[in-house]
Amino acid sequence: MGARKRIKADRIKEEKKSTSFAILRNCPSSPRKMRLVADLIRGVEVDKALDILKYSPKAASRDIEKLLKSAVSNWQAKNEGSRMEDAGLIVSLIHVDEGRALKRIKPAPQGRANRIRKRSNHVTLVVDSKSEKVLVNENA
Repeated sequence: MGARKRIKADRIKEEKKSTSFAILRNCPSSPRKMRLVADLIRGVEVDKALDILKYSPKAASRDIEKLLKSAVSNWQAKNEGSRMEDAGLIVSLIHVDEGRALKRIKPAPQGRANRIRKRSNHVTLVVDSKSEKVLVNENA
């Protein structure tokens, strides 16, 4: 590995140590349905996001609520000395990617067959504190 690659890899590794995230893979709902719920909480404070997800009628909100709680607990594990209320955590990044699709066959009239695609998705959620965002913007 060259020097530039090693330096960049070390920098990326250090950035990952400071961010807290959680990933949900192969969730058995379509990405389009999951994105509707993800758009509700993008950029929102964690407490408010948990309330939004708790009272949302969408089925995908249960999965994202569980994922958000996991990301918050990951943040608490990395920052043992600080309190969650003082840090002002926000959902800084959430994106939904398409996962693998299971292909099934449904019988159709006159001997034909229609394909059914049972879609899945991957969700990545990153939690950050407001104060860290302000510091990063001032340094840039």
